[in-house]
Amino acid sequence: MQALITEAEADPEGWLNDIVSRAEHKETLCGDGNMVWHIWGKGPPVVLLHGGHGAWNHWCRNVEQLAASGFQVIAADLPGLGMSYDPGPPYTADGIAKIVYYGITRLVHENDAVHLVGFSFGSVIGAVVAEMLESRLASFNVVGAAGFGPRERIRDSMVRIHGGLSQEEKLVAAKNNMEWLMLADPKNVGKLATFMQLQNSGRARTLSRPISMTLRLLEALPNILAPLNALWGELDRTTMGSLESRITMLKEERPDANVNVFDGIGHWTQFEAADRFNDWIIDKIA
Repeated sequence: MQALITEAEADPEGWLNDIVSRAEHKETLCGDGNMVWHIWGKGPPVVLLHGGHGAWNHWCRNVEQLAASGFQVIAADLPGLGMSYDPGPPYTADGIAKIVYYGITRLVHENDAVHLVGFSFGSVIGAVVAEMLESRLASFNVVGAAGFGPRERIRDSMVRIHGGLSQEEKLVAAKNNMEWLMLADPKNVGKLATFMQLQNSGRARTLSRPISMTLRLLEALPNILAPLNALWGELDRTTMGSLESRITMLKEERPDANVNVFDGIGHWTQFEAADRFNDWIIDKIA
């Protein structure tokens, strides 16, 4: 499945800036500074929480499509990631989730129920936020979810990006890492995906992996008072061949959960299969 966008490949930074320029930007308290939120559209609120070493742009192929379908789309830069300040201690799912929950309560009217969508690391933070929202939660939706405990690290294939590398070496490393971790089809790792990887990783301060390796998502699920929908790509490398066991673990905690798997798609489902994802999430929250 081809995920390249001609305009974005020609000018990745300009294409992303164009999307975010059409958003309203809000800030809420975060550590010694502020957490940054980007908002498109009007309607029932849908809060998007991105993955580790990420930012709002993990949803760059979804935000305006959801807004055009009649939703208010609220995409976070999670604490210590993107343009948001560091969260400060404790550096745990619960500590970060408290900041996110506070922001949501300041941005969304108290009478409005929230659809919450978490990707990867964002699904772990989202699970704790979902607990806190209680009856204000309309649905909880996870994409490429983490929070199922430790897994083997993809060591041999990933390349660490650091200041000692030249710009060309950084680009090669970012492309390699996107191919191995995020996208199933190497043809989908173009200039846009590589640009986002370099920009986001360069701004990342929160260490997301230790939080992603906890069981915090599973622990939260029985306490979440809303429909639960889960989506994985069939070729998601973060599952390391354990996708079926993750689905089983999720179903043990929430037998009512709706689970879908996209054939031939990797970890970053909402990017690699954007049209299918947009249809999927709209169907779940409409």
